[in-house]
Amino acid sequence: MWCRCTVFESIGDCCGTRQSGIDSADKAPHPISVLASSPASSPSLLLRTPHGSSQGKSTAFYTLLSRPGLITILAFLIGLAHNQVADPAPGITAAPHDDNLRYFDVTIQGPDGSPFQQGIFKLELFLPEEYPMAPPKVRFLTKIYHPNIDKLGRICLDILKDKWSPALQIRTVLLSVQALLSAPNPDDPLAPDVAKHYKENEKDAQRVSREWTQQYASE
Repeated sequence: MWCRCTVFESIGDCCGTRQSGIDSADKAPHPISVLASSPASSPSLLLRTPHGSSQGKSTAFYTLLSRPGLITILAFLIGLAHNQVADPAPGITAAPHDDNLRYFDVTIQGPDGSPFQQGIFKLELFLPEEYPMAPPKVRFLTKIYHPNIDKLGRICLDILKDKWSPALQIRTVLLSVQALLSAPNPDDPLAPDVAKHYKENEKDAQRVSREWTQQYASE
């Protein structure tokens, strides 16, 4: 086995599905390029990851990988890097980890006009081995007062569960999470106490959401 892997602890989310906890660290985005591939009899990929230095030069970080789904992950990484440069999602960033290409650090800016506006929320995204047949795992790291996001950061979003399709792009998933901040749905809660607050006194619940945004999501 040539890539560094982490053991996940399963945790439940809404509708009885399972989600994984992920260790996270902030890293800058970087492009990925294929240097070489091995014969089909020994599937592996050699990736080159340029890193900028203080002198404006770059050094290369090489990773030799051999696991199921590597071609899919590589294609996603290249697509992600391309989209960030050519067609970035407004208010969203995503950066793959250096030591495990299944992990991504994500930031989502709170939408204007919502209680979460001007907030910068940190999330983590993990691609399971079953991806793209199974959805990615996404979790908030920044505390947020939202009826569809619980205290562990788990998200109740249909495309992360039964409405997932292999045709969906990661970019679409992150845009959907951002849209959820604009339209909290207390009728399908993952945080029952927050949902109750939103139903009984939406104005006051939005006030608390704004306070949490200022306290936990300000940079």
